[in-house]
Amino acid sequence: MRKTFHAFAALATAAAAVMALTGPAEAKPADWAGCPDGAVCIYPQNQNPAVRPTHVFWSYGAHNLSNQFGNHWVLNNQTGGATAALCTGSNGAGCGGRIAAGHGVYADLTPINSITLYRP
Repeated sequence: MRKTFHAFAALATAAAAVMALTGPAEAKPADWAGCPDGAVCIYPQNQNPAVRPTHVFWSYGAHNLSNQFGNHWVLNNQTGGATAALCTGSNGAGCGGRIAAGHGVYADLTPINSITLYRP
């Protein structure tokens, strides 16, 4: 019985040491209106409020758009200060003001031909 108690005590001490070294678990930020953490999302025309995106962009740089007309929500759910911009030209030409991380715009995408994601 004494050996079992000592083994259990040693196991409990080891487990406590591991927990102390790792610290508390950090919660991952939740998706924002269906837009995954770290992405920029475009939602269907006139979907207000934004619920489920039709386009999800993960990589930095320009992304060409097609067949996007009327008003759409564009949410920048990137992290670390990364920004995004809507551009009237293809391949990131003619970009407007930047959308800050954690912000969104309800914009007419009729004249928009690309979206650009910028590194922080």
